[in-house]
Amino acid sequence: MTHSSPVTVGIATAPMLTDYDAVRRVWQEADGIAEIGHAWLFDHLLPIAGDLQGPIFEGWTLLSALAAQTSRLRLGILVTSNRFRPPAMLAKIATTVDIVSGGRLDFGIGAGSRPSVPFARREYEAHGLPYDDLTDAVGSLGEACTIIRRLWTEEQPFDFDGRYHRLVGAIGNPKPVQRPHPPIVIGGRSTPTLRVVAEHADIWNTPGDDLAVAIRRSTQLDELCAAIGRDPAEITRSMAIPMMFDEPGITRDRVRAAIDAGFTHIVLMLPAPFAEGMARRVADEVIAGIGVTP
Repeated sequence: MTHSSPVTVGIATAPMLTDYDAVRRVWQEADGIAEIGHAWLFDHLLPIAGDLQGPIFEGWTLLSALAAQTSRLRLGILVTSNRFRPPAMLAKIATTVDIVSGGRLDFGIGAGSRPSVPFARREYEAHGLPYDDLTDAVGSLGEACTIIRRLWTEEQPFDFDGRYHRLVGAIGNPKPVQRPHPPIVIGGRSTPTLRVVAEHADIWNTPGDDLAVAIRRSTQLDELCAAIGRDPAEITRSMAIPMMFDEPGITRDRVRAAIDAGFTHIVLMLPAPFAEGMARRVADEVIAGIGVTP
């Protein structure tokens, strides 16, 4: 498996059990560090760890605020739950963030949490949102990617009559700054999700909990791309890896192994609380040690 995308390293700050000032401080610090290329939030409506009744921010609203408070970082949600917002509404939200950021959005999307994820279902029930099975969730994701791309690129209103989504007279105006559209980042590693990745994604993100599994899934993605006539090298491979400040050498080793396996887009997940100087430590203790240059 060979994928020749340039190596980039970013950070992720889960916007739960924290406050706005702490997240903003880390992002603004990272914005001034050239070695850090991108920054991410997640998309949950209730905490998924720690105090389950603690504070948590809505991801896209917070992302728009952080887009206005930064000037260089690429930014996004890793990844948006397609179950939370109708795709045409999500396209409008994402366009707004791309414009606010001056064209720095990487558009992350996925099918939504699976039942195996602890406490996943409760946030849907607490907000009156449907929680479909995986088959329907992935089918809806594929249609959503088609709708969003069309809203970003087509100049005339269109109708869409799918199995999961139906639109009449849909139009996106204004368009995103980035043309033809912001890069599409799809997260997930099930076979049905990888089929959607092969068709729609510019970047594929997977957890870094098991490198061997990630490598097998990446090879499978190559095969799925070939089956539909797409060059697999068009899809950058991304991996989310926990940042271990107490053992940065372990983090460096995991990042090096991921890069050697073809994962060139690395997202280091920062632990809360988000202390001052965290971003600088990422650059000095991990990025510098793996030889990534901006």
